[in-house]
Amino acid sequence: MMPTRFARAGLRATQQFSVPRTAAVNGLRTYATPAQEVKPPVSLYGVDGTYATALFTASAKSANLDQTFKALSVLGETLKADRKLTGLISAPTLTASDKSQIVQELQKLTGDKGDIVKNFLETLAENNRLGLLEGVCEKFATLMGAHRGEIDLNITSAQELDKKSINRIEKAVSGSQISQGKKLKVVTKVNPDLVGGLVVEIGDRTIDLSVSSKIAKLNKALTDAL
Repeated sequence: MMPTRFARAGLRATQQFSVPRTAAVNGLRTYATPAQEVKPPVSLYGVDGTYATALFTASAKSANLDQTFKALSVLGETLKADRKLTGLISAPTLTASDKSQIVQELQKLTGDKGDIVKNFLETLAENNRLGLLEGVCEKFATLMGAHRGEIDLNITSAQELDKKSINRIEKAVSGSQISQGKKLKVVTKVNPDLVGGLVVEIGDRTIDLSVSSKIAKLNKALTDAL
């Protein structure tokens, strides 16, 4: 069960991202029909998960999921590529003016003209949570993947893999029962600590084929034998 403080944060976030009660139809301002309850496809935890879920719910209610996902994908990639920016938005000394300028610049980066992403960024800024933005982007992607019936295929290697190797792994996994017949969303990572080999994660399963894992098992066997 989600901790109480996270639930309260989610409630506040949902209220702040909520769809307007009125809508313009043929130039006339009328009261919109109450939106149906939206249930996120998976449960996420942590404060960033709470914000991601609230944003997903608000976007789904206003039929703007794809638009929001596109905007957050841009923000997520930008933050990954620019660690200086990540540090800047996480600074505890930001003034209200600083936050306002940051929100404006982030909004420009997305190219999004709607209110949902803008309100979301403003909410993070007001609650001193801009530092969670990268995590929210990642968890929103998780929600979208589940919504689309996708399953994450995380491939971690000691060195960057070429396209041919990635395709071979994807083909092997998609043809197995592990994929559950779902569309695979491939994410590649590099971790030099693996020394060599691969670690393949799909859903809640992990296949460790790394050299570091084999070395660890060998060390354990030798230790147990002594």
